[in-house]
Amino acid sequence: MSKRETYEAKAENLLLPITQKFGVEVYDVEYVKEGSDWYLRAFIDKPEGVNIIDCENVSRAFSDALDQEDFIPDAYILEVSSPGLGRTLKKDRHFEKSIGQEVEVKLYKPIDKVKEFVGKLDSFDSESITIIAEDEAKKTFNRSEIALVRLTIDF
Repeated sequence: MSKRETYEAKAENLLLPITQKFGVEVYDVEYVKEGSDWYLRAFIDKPEGVNIIDCENVSRAFSDALDQEDFIPDAYILEVSSPGLGRTLKKDRHFEKSIGQEVEVKLYKPIDKVKEFVGKLDSFDSESITIIAEDEAKKTFNRSEIALVRLTIDF
């Protein structure tokens, strides 16, 4: 497990009881470097959507818990927010909740000169993701070929 994965896993375990206390759930945790700064981002969610008070409550409690545990030696910026409407699907639990919803799939390399596909998420497993395109055709992609999967935003 990489340093990043270790920090993310420890942070998520620390975050779980905090989110339960405030009636929200952990959507994802990421530890990333952008420019010269490290960010620890916690994405929280609940069925009716999170609000600023939810983020503030979780952020304060999470910050205190992180200070107490002090397992990340680098200086970092803590952010707590909603995953947003066009949320990225990374984990199996994200895909499970999104079956039947419209997603955008971006590939690393094009297939027949196309790198982006849109359709309803039909199924997934550890190796692949299948969508049903607008023309009702099923398209299956190997997870190793996928750069990004996210929910589409329909205005």
